Amino acid sequence: MTPHSDSQPRSRREFLTAAALGAVGVGLAVASSTATAQGRPLHSPAPLTVPDAITGPGQLPAGVPSAITVYKDPNCGCCAEWVKHIKAAGFVATVRDTADMPTVKASMGVPSALESCHTARVGSYVIEGHVPADVMVKLLQTKPLALGLAVPGMPMGSPGMEGGKPDKYDIMLFDKTGKSRVFASR
Repeated sequence: MTPHSDSQPRSRREFLTAAALGAVGVGLAVASSTATAQGRPLHSPAPLTVPDAITGPGQLPAGVPSAITVYKDPNCGCCAEWVKHIKAAGFVATVRDTADMPTVKASMGVPSALESCHTARVGSYVIEGHVPADVMVKLLQTKPLALGLAVPGMPMGSPGMEGGKPDKYDIMLFDKTGKSRVFASR
């Protein structure tokens, strides 16, 4: 094996980070030259942050559990769309289709006022309804003393409920006694 020069990555992580940052640079250069050649200014989406470049889409931050079990009605289309959303974020979903969702919710301690259409378990937490993946990551990183998160009902614009005019909604943190508070808002 030959020794590494100071300019070469020394580990797989360093290599992947360098490759991701290089790809971002190439993509920006191509977009800039294309826009300039067409005589229009370059309008780019939100800037890519270094953590995004390192983890990339579909990869969860280190230490965040990826395995999630989702319980849903087999005929629910929005539930299937939410599963696509969490998979795209890097969660590894096991889907359990059941027509007996009330029993699942009761067994996991979901307060009736916070119910939605599907229920999941990730790590030690219960996830009820159309909770955005990034909010689930925040929960799993901050580890508050709680039973889980819920998006009550089925608000338009929440993951899995795209289309139409988006609603403003709250993501509720709840405990085993049924008490809840706003954890995040959209």
